[in-house]
Amino acid sequence: MSNRATLIGGTAVLMWATLALFTTLTGKIPPFLLVAMAFAVATAMIAVKWAVRGENPMVFLRQPWPVWLLGVGGLFGYHFFYFLALRNAPPVEAGLIAYLWPLLIVIFSSLLPGERLRWWHLAGSLAGLAGAALLVTGGGQVAFRAEYALGYLAALACAFTWSGYSVLSRFVKSVPTDAVGGFCAASALLGLICHLIFETTVLPASPPEWLAVLALGLGPVGAAFFTWDYGVKHGDIKALGAFSYAAPLLSTILLVLTGQGEASGLLALACVLIVGGAVLAAKDMFARKA
Repeated sequence: MSNRATLIGGTAVLMWATLALFTTLTGKIPPFLLVAMAFAVATAMIAVKWAVRGENPMVFLRQPWPVWLLGVGGLFGYHFFYFLALRNAPPVEAGLIAYLWPLLIVIFSSLLPGERLRWWHLAGSLAGLAGAALLVTGGGQVAFRAEYALGYLAALACAFTWSGYSVLSRFVKSVPTDAVGGFCAASALLGLICHLIFETTVLPASPPEWLAVLALGLGPVGAAFFTWDYGVKHGDIKALGAFSYAAPLLSTILLVLTGQGEASGLLALACVLIVGGAVLAAKDMFARKA
């Protein structure tokens, strides 16, 4: 594994930190339509890259069906289960369950050839989970109720989908990262189909909302999936899993800086837990560098 690949994969977490901000700026666009639009932008982005460099897209897209199932299932499946969870359970509880995926990545990655789960990987990930829980719940109590069982199961499926996709990607590391462009195109199509079935169309109402959709497709719902793919295939997957808890922290800080949130002692404590946990879980990477 390479430190460079880990750092590249870490940029995905930085981009995901902008997801909440950009999403709030898109107005009242329904979730599945927003997914379709953002993935369409991501597809256009990689298509421009292929055109500029004179590359044949089929070199990247001609992959076995299990690779397509893994890629599309990971990208679209995560969003499908997440929105299903939000429709059938309170957002705090659904978000908390869904954000088990970084911890699951750390645990599942220990099953990969050449990987071992050490105490600092697990301790760092649990510290990150505790910090993320503080941010998601605002320090309040969480009440799980039986009537929201479907939503809770969907949130759990969401967590297993993304962690499974990330860890299983190590078995197809020979598949070029540009293949993610095809997964984005398929996810855009599936998002549109789900929108037509489940939602009423509401388009962006102003130029800033269109720009927010563009920003989503270029960053957190676009380039982030390409850098994450490279990172989990060639970098320290345990460090990436633990560092992923920085996304809700950085997202909260970004909302505070833009006036859409408030700084608090709770935020500071979450910062200590998440940053400290990420550093602890990445102990192997720092040791190799030394």
